[in-house]
Amino acid sequence: MDYKKRMYMVLYPNQSLIASHYDPEMFARHYTSGSSRHYSGKVIFTEIDIKYRHDFFDIENILKNLKPHSDGRAKATKFIASYRVLEHVDLTAIGKLYLSTEEGHCIGIDKGGCKDHQEGFIRVYAEIAPMHMLVMSRLTPQNFGKRITDPTNHKSAPAQFFTQLDFNPAEFVKDFEKNPFMPSPVSSMHPSTIRDGFHELMVHPEKKTKGMALDSNMDSISYRLIRNGFTFAAKGECMFYPMPELSEIESMNFKFWRTM
Repeated sequence: MDYKKRMYMVLYPNQSLIASHYDPEMFARHYTSGSSRHYSGKVIFTEIDIKYRHDFFDIENILKNLKPHSDGRAKATKFIASYRVLEHVDLTAIGKLYLSTEEGHCIGIDKGGCKDHQEGFIRVYAEIAPMHMLVMSRLTPQNFGKRITDPTNHKSAPAQFFTQLDFNPAEFVKDFEKNPFMPSPVSSMHPSTIRDGFHELMVHPEKKTKGMALDSNMDSISYRLIRNGFTFAAKGECMFYPMPELSEIESMNFKFWRTM
């Protein structure tokens, strides 16, 4: 059988470029529950233009060898690369972004323009790939993306994929100081860490960012906590994928909505 050849860039839980015969929904299910190398958790990936080529990757040779199994079954994964992937993929080659729950339920998101954001707010970002820290920052998403991909910044990468979390640190700290038993909106961050980081940025206005956790651990962050969407940043540019409204997600994929 002649299967359609596809390329996927996995961004979470690992970073890799993969050739596959599977469509996105089948690929998500395979990654979460259909493989002997079982993985339990979210999967975030994009489809890459099948015509894309870069000297860093042996794409042509891998695609030539992407063949069905001897019994005719489609080939689920043939790895092209698992190191320094994102920095060698042009933003223009990235197609839909796919979000999968632990159960393998999947939705696809189309790219949109990078929206303008008002300055003057403290935000919390979850870096996803290749760096994966939780960071509190006074920068807008566009400026945060520029900063963490600036080669003159010693805490940067050539390209970065990240998202903003949907909670207001200022309001949380105000409520937490009234009720020290308040749970953290992000299980991997202790409430006092949020408080201390916020106060440090307030005391030092010249400071742009404050690391909050070494691992963003997207499995501990509900998709419901994503604010606005997801951003790719590279070479001073950004590409934004707006998160659909919950009502739209419910109509797109009820099983995803229920387990997100």
